[in-house]
Amino acid sequence: MLLVGTLSFGQVILQDDFNYTDGGLLTDNSWTSVSGGTTNPIAVGTSNGLSYTGYSGLTGILASNVGNAAIINNTGQDVAKTFTATTTGSVYMSFMLNIVNATSGYYIGLGNGGTTYTARVFVQPGSTGTTFNLGVSNSSTATYASTPTDFNLGQTYLVIVKYNISSQTATLWCKSTGVPADEVAAGTAEVTSTGGGLTAISSAFIRQYSASQHQIVDGLLIASSWMGSTPCPLTLGSQVATCDATTLALDTYNVTIPFTGGATGTYNLSTTSGTIGGDNPTSTASGNITISGVTEGTNVTLTISGSCSLNSVISAPECKPVNALPYHEPFNYTVGQGLGSQQMWTNVNSGDDVSVKSGNLTYGSTTGTGNSVEFSGSGIDPFSPFTATTSGTIYAGFMMKVSDLTNVTDGNEDYFAILTDANKSFRARFFVKKTGTQYQLGFDSSGTTTTNYDATLRNTGDVVYVILGYDFTTNMLKAWLNPNLNTFSAATAATLTVDVTASPITEIGGFMIRQGGNSNTPTIEIDELKISTATTYLGSTSFNAIEGFTMYPNPSNGNTLYFSTVANAELDVQVYDMLGKQVINSKVSNNALNISGLNQGIYIVKVTEEGKTATRKLVVR
Repeated sequence: MLLVGTLSFGQVILQDDFNYTDGGLLTDNSWTSVSGGTTNPIAVGTSNGLSYTGYSGLTGILASNVGNAAIINNTGQDVAKTFTATTTGSVYMSFMLNIVNATSGYYIGLGNGGTTYTARVFVQPGSTGTTFNLGVSNSSTATYASTPTDFNLGQTYLVIVKYNISSQTATLWCKSTGVPADEVAAGTAEVTSTGGGLTAISSAFIRQYSASQHQIVDGLLIASSWMGSTPCPLTLGSQVATCDATTLALDTYNVTIPFTGGATGTYNLSTTSGTIGGDNPTSTASGNITISGVTEGTNVTLTISGSCSLNSVISAPECKPVNALPYHEPFNYTVGQGLGSQQMWTNVNSGDDVSVKSGNLTYGSTTGTGNSVEFSGSGIDPFSPFTATTSGTIYAGFMMKVSDLTNVTDGNEDYFAILTDANKSFRARFFVKKTGTQYQLGFDSSGTTTTNYDATLRNTGDVVYVILGYDFTTNMLKAWLNPNLNTFSAATAATLTVDVTASPITEIGGFMIRQGGNSNTPTIEIDELKISTATTYLGSTSFNAIEGFTMYPNPSNGNTLYFSTVANAELDVQVYDMLGKQVINSKVSNNALNISGLNQGIYIVKVTEEGKTATRKLVVR
């Protein structure tokens, strides 16, 4: 009766305090061997039960005497304890933990009654010989915090794991003191892992994987709510974030969070950013909470306090535009920033960034402007969408330099520059292959390897100008390497060709930089990317796409900025600060722009004249 009263009337699914006869086996006490048979069976230790103030003991959440504990210190038998399957909502697992020896692996979690596991709790040695780290994952591959917390060997901790069945998200908290009343009070989790989990939870498992592991687990509690507490009647649904606009500036977005179970108490709402509006759950049974005016790139947490505590974490959407053609990317960004964080690009995976690098490449008499980007090995693949093209021809030109091949295995190849459709599906792949101490460049429409290589062996440090093109009429992919930019045209003989008549490309709408693998992708620098349907835009020996373009004075005293072009036509001028915020958007017909409102600092000026664009860095003093 005391157990039921303390644990809030049926929210508990399973509780095991391991208070069996000293030396008793778990398989003699409602646990089932699921692997390893009877080899090194798991037993409870002799009067070594753990204690944690507020959780253990008759006065704690467990409402149970402190007695024995499960000892996990060998390899062999793995066990599970089953319960009625839970298929909706979340399952919460908490237990006391004392790590004696930290040998990497997972030792406890949730499952399906057999050996299919999820929400697996991992341990690994910490930064010193007296510490350890905790991780959680739905697979056999551990997920740890990017900077894991060092916990002390020999100290008892309270571990709480939440597994959300619908999102298949496992979240782990580890506390050294205190028992959080709810998730909000628990604060930032140690680590979260998403995907690849189970849609039904029907057991807890304990696993032995190494003769050198040594974990003590006690006070296992599994519930459908936080430590068996009475659940909050207010329920938040899946939030929807919508951009107000999609421009090259930093835009704002709005969030809608549906709720049910309102009008059941007093609920106080607060947000880390933006303005709260919509329906009030204190007085409304169901409706939508809204958060408006949040800056793009800023994540938001909605916190609800009062009659119960809830929070909802909203990941910021990317409010980035589809870039117009002709497209010019001089990589005019802050050195060290990731390319995918810029407004013209987005990241399609995770890993090491393609980073902005100081300086430019030079091809013949032509030198790039702004900065460049550099990448190597495996990592993030940034993608830049542009106006989808379905007829005529489309070209993408850029300067590149392989600066280091030492990480690449001789003979290995991979593709690193890709033309895609608007949905990011690969349509043309540009390859690099290490050949001895040199490399070759290749081109193909598909596949992870190709035989379509230029015979030229190139050296690290060589700057190569590359133009990739596709003709929708002839269904021919072409690559030009080091063309004469003064005479380049569609008639210029291509270095490499690919006939895709058998499977024509119907659309080109994106450019991707790919980091394929640690032993495949050398260190590569790319500069001055241009994309256009006209060869004249790429064939210019100047990267000021506007003929005769000049901007002065620069540095400026902050009053008037002047422009000069051969066409002397009306200019569209946008000025951005170094955070990407648009501070000026003006049409200029008299060659003069008032910049008296700008503070001292560095700005990016983008000028468009008759469809051609020039980008410059401006210093205001």
